[in-house]
Amino acid sequence: MMRALSTAATGMEAQQTRLDITANNIANVSTPGFKKSRAEFENLLVQAERTPGAATGPGTYAPNGLQVGLGVRTAGTQRDHRAGDLKQTGNVLDVAIEGQGFFAVALPSGDAGYTRAGAFKVNAEGLIVNGAGFPLVPEISVPPDTQNISIAANGVVTASVPGQVEPIEVGRIELANFVNPAGLVAAEHNLLKETVASGTAVVGTPGENGTGTLGQGLLELSNVEVVEEMIDLISGQRAYEVNSRVIKAADEMLQQASNLR
Repeated sequence: MMRALSTAATGMEAQQTRLDITANNIANVSTPGFKKSRAEFENLLVQAERTPGAATGPGTYAPNGLQVGLGVRTAGTQRDHRAGDLKQTGNVLDVAIEGQGFFAVALPSGDAGYTRAGAFKVNAEGLIVNGAGFPLVPEISVPPDTQNISIAANGVVTASVPGQVEPIEVGRIELANFVNPAGLVAAEHNLLKETVASGTAVVGTPGENGTGTLGQGLLELSNVEVVEEMIDLISGQRAYEVNSRVIKAADEMLQQASNLR
């Protein structure tokens, strides 16, 4: 009977993790470029009191066994990298990726961070940076007297400056791609970092080698669907409730056994 208590407890813990992930998805429904996650579960070890095919007599074998599961555990989280809806903002430094790929930014540690959020700014040094102040990789410097910035679909950034008839090229935005984007690890500031599981970043020109093109004046929104998350929230809540009822039932059975005379 005690086995039922511990088994149901693992179910409650797993559903709590599921609700935590759902809550994070809902909290980031308005975060540009955010990718929702889901919990994945697997069963715990199975206690085999008799294995299938065990000998039951001379030349006879059991057609089935006696195996009792010990519960469930969270195996991991899977990030959904499907693109979110695009919103037209009109801001010349808002850039969306139409297809696969990530923007790369330089972190203070010297490592690279990757993101789909293309809400860029120009800092005091004239560098194009993300919302946290991290510059794009490679760096793009805008002249101080720039009147207008244009970003082409292939990543070429040009600036209109006084005294120049034609816009001048000030840099190129490159995109990074990975063999296994699901292997990227989440970091703060809406960034992802490379891991052994993701593979090494393959950096190239937008529109080439499987990467998407760029859209200026657009911003990719979160791919969280509120209705789906609410359904998952209700489902997880009910699963948690059912597991708690198993614990209550096991407790009542133990109480009845302890009252035997």
